[in-house]
Amino acid sequence: MGIWEALAVFAAGIAAGTINTIVGSGTLITFPVLLAVGLPPVTANVSNSLGIVPGSIGGAIGYRRELRGQRSRVLRLGVVALIGGLIGAALLIVLPSDAFDTIVPVLVGLAVVLVAVQPWLARAVQRHLARRATADATDTAAPAGAHSDGASRESTPGEVTAGDDTPGDGPPGDGAADQPGARPRRGDRSPVLLLGLLLASAYGGYFGAAQGILYLSMMGLLLDENLQRLNAVKNVLAALVNAVAALFFLFVADFDWTAVLLIAAGSALGGPLGATVGRRLPPAALRAIVVVVGVVAMVRLLLT
Repeated sequence: MGIWEALAVFAAGIAAGTINTIVGSGTLITFPVLLAVGLPPVTANVSNSLGIVPGSIGGAIGYRRELRGQRSRVLRLGVVALIGGLIGAALLIVLPSDAFDTIVPVLVGLAVVLVAVQPWLARAVQRHLARRATADATDTAAPAGAHSDGASRESTPGEVTAGDDTPGDGPPGDGAADQPGARPRRGDRSPVLLLGLLLASAYGGYFGAAQGILYLSMMGLLLDENLQRLNAVKNVLAALVNAVAALFFLFVADFDWTAVLLIAAGSALGGPLGATVGRRLPPAALRAIVVVVGVVAMVRLLLT
């Protein structure tokens, strides 16, 4: 790898670390660059998975303020993410390389579509959260103890009635779910959410481009929480998936150490950058870059 190629890979690592923290599609930057410098697709994917781990961790640390009060949620969803990531990494190794060569253009295309429609998904999630907030405000304004049939009664000891402020179901960020003996929020245990996160994490362990968008979309629609705090959880889940996949690949896969170290150094700088300065960058510009690079990568993969 020449000096200019090394600089290109390093720069791609910085961009990927930044974009992964903000949106979650940095692989669409690093993967095409690794292909351009001559790495085979599977080796490029494995090397990328190893290299972006520091950026994922840095992004999660950068969002530590938004993670306060979400320990139980992160632990619960993190276990699912670890299992899914390991499944995806195993599939990458078990399936023949020809299968990856065939599947990855489809995955890149899916990732490009997700990045392109991300504003629409974000608006849909925000509308959903706004409706929930309105419904919660309406419920809170209802007379205490009132029921739909107009009757009222007192709760017996240990009984949970509709509208009670039970532990774990309080306002987002109150940390109630982390109190000893608190009941987990029902949304965190939703089978639909857990299955969706498992599949998204398996996709992340296998390839990973735009997995963060999948996480944000599912959690935004199924959890009563604001997007910044969900983005913090997304960064932790992505870091877990990338880490478990990287650990698995270390023992069973071939990778390019030069590419790994260059991407790791770049993403380590880009992760915290995405958590601070990245919020001020024009989202449309970042999205346009990711979509263009993704389309170029997909065309290259289809033609080779």
